[in-house]
Amino acid sequence: MAKKLGRSTIRLEKVPVILSSAAIGSKMEGEGPLARYFDYLAPDAYFGEESWERAEGKLQQLALQTALSKGKYAPEEIDFLFAGDLLNQCVGSSYGLRDFEIPFLGLYGACSTMAEGLMMASLFVECGLAKRAAAVTSSHFCSAEWQFRFPLEYGGQRPPSAQWTATASGCAVVGTGKGVSVRHVTAGTIRDLGITDANNMGAAMAPAAASTLLTFFRDTNTHPADYDLILTGDLGQVGRDLLFELLEKENVKISDRYHDCGLMLYDREAQDVHAGASGCGCSASVLCGTILTQMQENKYQNVLFMATGALMSTTMVQQGESIPGVAHLIHLSSEKGGERPC
Repeated sequence: MAKKLGRSTIRLEKVPVILSSAAIGSKMEGEGPLARYFDYLAPDAYFGEESWERAEGKLQQLALQTALSKGKYAPEEIDFLFAGDLLNQCVGSSYGLRDFEIPFLGLYGACSTMAEGLMMASLFVECGLAKRAAAVTSSHFCSAEWQFRFPLEYGGQRPPSAQWTATASGCAVVGTGKGVSVRHVTAGTIRDLGITDANNMGAAMAPAAASTLLTFFRDTNTHPADYDLILTGDLGQVGRDLLFELLEKENVKISDRYHDCGLMLYDREAQDVHAGASGCGCSASVLCGTILTQMQENKYQNVLFMATGALMSTTMVQQGESIPGVAHLIHLSSEKGGERPC
């Protein structure tokens, strides 16, 4: 049975595994350096739908269906579905996934939603509440700009600190058997640096990333050198630099084994994404496409995946409030000790 370590880390004794996964993207993602790791890349951002919001629902629908097909599972073989997105009331998830008829638990962790969903799916399997559970999330550039900033028709200029919301989705099916295992999970606490600029998400999320990572090291009595890769969700260039600065104050250095999904998804020299990528679909698609594939190929054996989220609201930002951040961490392992019989 799972065991709590320290304040907020849980060690999973039964070691649930990721049985199958899928990554879905659009034209922009197909022009980036990770295109070959996507299961499907749409030729445009509409996905055959009539609105951006419906397109985002289609993203999640495709991600879940692809993950189920790759694992040869029917929807009724999934006991619980954890899903969320950036839209008001998480309508991308609820509208996109309603036809699967899987018991649904909606989540909102902003861009940390993939780690939150994967954590909950793993804990449900660990505790025997589910034989299999799935986690899925998405983001869409156009729907996010419409909701959080300005309609695309406005043509506003983005500052250098701004990031490009990925039009992407990722899904992971968790259960028992053979696959990349979930060894530890750490739930983050809310951190607030006082950032009020909605175009500076990286700086708003970096303190939460530093806090969660330091908590995990303390709870598990481990160090950066114990892991092949430490991966954050979408801090981008600004957030990455601030994360390094915050960790260095605690005498922790991770730069030799660190990467950020927001700096991996696009080619910042060839694609106009400013500080990098963002959105729930950024870390979800990079994890479910690139990282899990590379772990199966033994490029990495122990990975710390830490998705970061800016818990903002346009209403609160317009009232002058600052932007709180949160980060949730998943320790993934491809070592043989993670294999368990079905």
